[in-house]
Amino acid sequence: MGVMEIYEGWKNNLFPPEKLKDVISQVSKERLDICNKCPEHSSNKENYKTIRIDSHCVLCGCTLSAKTKSFSSECPLGKWKAVMTEDEQKEIEQHGERS
Repeated sequence: MGVMEIYEGWKNNLFPPEKLKDVISQVSKERLDICNKCPEHSSNKENYKTIRIDSHCVLCGCTLSAKTKSFSSECPLGKWKAVMTEDEQKEIEQHGERS
């Protein structure tokens, strides 16, 4: 996961653009439903022990509340794909700021 994807996920998690809030929430919910059932989820105590308090992916280390809100991110196991590129995300955000 690149720096811009991490930034996008945290920005959408903490300060989602008003026009995209519902879409971000829906995409995140669908992705989290998949992640929560995955054996690589940090809550799976049989396979992984952690001192981190956040829900995260053991494979990539990402905090799931942010990663699932990054439209340009995908699951490292391919269980869910990116819904847009980083450039497409930037274009939507720039267009929204001008409106």
